[in-house]
Amino acid sequence: MNNRNSSNLKQDLENQSDHSSNHTFPQPQPQPQPQSRRPRGFAATAAAAAAATGGGGGAGGGKGKKEREKEKERTKLRERHRRAITSRMLAGLRQYGNFPLPARADMNDVLAALAREAGWTVEADGTTYRQSPPPSQMGAYTSRNLPKIAAGATFPVRSVDSPLSASSLRNCSAKGSLDCQPSVLRIDESLSPASLDSVVVAERDTKSEKYTSTSPISSAECLEADQLMRDVRSGEHENDFTGTPYVPVYVMLATGVINNFCQLVDPDGVRQELSHMKSLHTDGVVVNCWWGIVEGWSPQKYVWSGYRELFNIIREFKLKFQVVMAFHEYGGNGSGDVMISLPQWVLEIGKENQDIFFTDREGRRNTECLSWAIDKERVLKGRTGIEVYFDFMRSFRTEFDDLFAEGIISAVEIGLGASGELKYPAFSERMGWGYPGIGEFQCYDKYSQQNLRKAAKLRGHSFWARGPDNAGQYNSRPHETGFFCERGDYDSYYGRFFLHWYAQSLIDHADNVLSLATLAFEETQLIVKVPAVYWWYRTASHAAELTAGYYNPTNQDGYSPVFEVLKKYSVTMKFVCSGLQITCQENDDSFADPEGLSWQVMNSAWDRGLIIAGENAVPCYDREGYMRIAEMAKPRNDPDRRHFSFFVYQQPSPLVERTIWFSELDCFIKCMHGKK
Repeated sequence: MNNRNSSNLKQDLENQSDHSSNHTFPQPQPQPQPQSRRPRGFAATAAAAAAATGGGGGAGGGKGKKEREKEKERTKLRERHRRAITSRMLAGLRQYGNFPLPARADMNDVLAALAREAGWTVEADGTTYRQSPPPSQMGAYTSRNLPKIAAGATFPVRSVDSPLSASSLRNCSAKGSLDCQPSVLRIDESLSPASLDSVVVAERDTKSEKYTSTSPISSAECLEADQLMRDVRSGEHENDFTGTPYVPVYVMLATGVINNFCQLVDPDGVRQELSHMKSLHTDGVVVNCWWGIVEGWSPQKYVWSGYRELFNIIREFKLKFQVVMAFHEYGGNGSGDVMISLPQWVLEIGKENQDIFFTDREGRRNTECLSWAIDKERVLKGRTGIEVYFDFMRSFRTEFDDLFAEGIISAVEIGLGASGELKYPAFSERMGWGYPGIGEFQCYDKYSQQNLRKAAKLRGHSFWARGPDNAGQYNSRPHETGFFCERGDYDSYYGRFFLHWYAQSLIDHADNVLSLATLAFEETQLIVKVPAVYWWYRTASHAAELTAGYYNPTNQDGYSPVFEVLKKYSVTMKFVCSGLQITCQENDDSFADPEGLSWQVMNSAWDRGLIIAGENAVPCYDREGYMRIAEMAKPRNDPDRRHFSFFVYQQPSPLVERTIWFSELDCFIKCMHGKK
């Protein structure tokens, strides 16, 4: 059988050979070329321009150049849109996921954080693996291992061999990125054209086995020069603010220029001070108008004589100024010899009725400002708290009507709490508080307790009409308390009820006072100062913010409700900038994150259309502190180029090292003005 098959096969081959000899052998056909990828973006525009001109020059070349310029502008717009999306995603991860992302995080930080959340280990050099098996047995880490960042928003990643940790990225500099090994950028072909504007996949050269400390997406080959300068804070251009938006700078005058009898203490010294301010090209000054001085001795007896003399001197120098309606006391916390209390007649009432002041759990009264619970209680010689504030503001507006008419008074700041900031006096040094203590709730006066009982009864749980009994002391740490610790009572049904009521009292106070302030100061810009309570920000409870009145744990947004009220009255939000560099040790001890807090507060305010201004928390003497403030006032990486409307600088008091201070302040003002 096998022989028969072999014979047949041999015969078939011979027949085929004879048949082919009678014909010309066909020429080999060229192999089909692989289909070229459709050009996109700038390449597509260039190809279309070349086809239209037929390769000719002259006018066709000019038309192609215009098309390239238009495509560059469209690319810039797409990049701004991509950055805006990235900012919102990072905000969600910080706020709702408690991810400790740095202020200038990129996709490497996000990937590293998500990988750690999923149980992976990400080393400083980007090596990523699980504890078992070892890294050598691990495959590529793809996007299938990562959870979704938001509904319908995932990052299709082809291959990322070296996601960096936040610490390694912070150590990356522009110089280091120039030495980074070349990397390959390519676009995932499975993406739709609409997604090409926002997703770029970074892939490292697989031939190299060494990792560097810089991100491949930050290398010089991957970014153009202008992009590199915007996104990476290089040492050479870090302090260069030339051409940036103009931000006016106001300097706050020393508190002691007006004594307790409303007299100008040293007119010649004030003139000398203003002369220095004028030489530094400051835009104006800020003056505190103290309730305890003007209405210090008798109710509704206002003495403005010292302020009139001061304002006339300021007018001589052709400087604008802002005034602060200061309804709090000053001094007693390392402020020197200057001490300004609440009005004496108010303190006399307080001796008979101590519940007009904020009170802690142990019953200690804080006389720094009046309790917000008496805003509508007639306990101040027949007037309510907000009526007292309104009468004071109306008296000022009437007394200095000529200055308002001339436009010399550019804005009025309304003091709404401790230190003139919208917050409870939870961090009182006279009560023994010291940084980074969590502070104490200030709601144990009888009027606050009455309001709490009403709220609990309305909720249907009368037994909730109490303050937490496990919230610690002024200097406690969150983990030391049953209320603020991880999974503590702050997130229980009772805890959420109490914290909402506590924060709502702050919001209601702001609403009540600002409604009357808008009547007293029609067509005048109003300002409200918001504190920067940045310690314990990287914990779940945000304990210090809770005692200050901001219900802002990781699963809540405590600033949006406040900003809705400020928006209602078109108020400028003035944010207190620390300007301080938090050391690693301090960061570990207090879980502080001033940059993260600033990022949340400023973006929340901007998203609601608020105007933002700034003020330094403590006087700065060094250029590094000034530059940190300038960076916050004019964020380089903001896609919408938003910035502060003005900045208020608190000068050192007393003015020691005057020469050094003025030299550094001169540099700072030039940076804020965009001239240096």
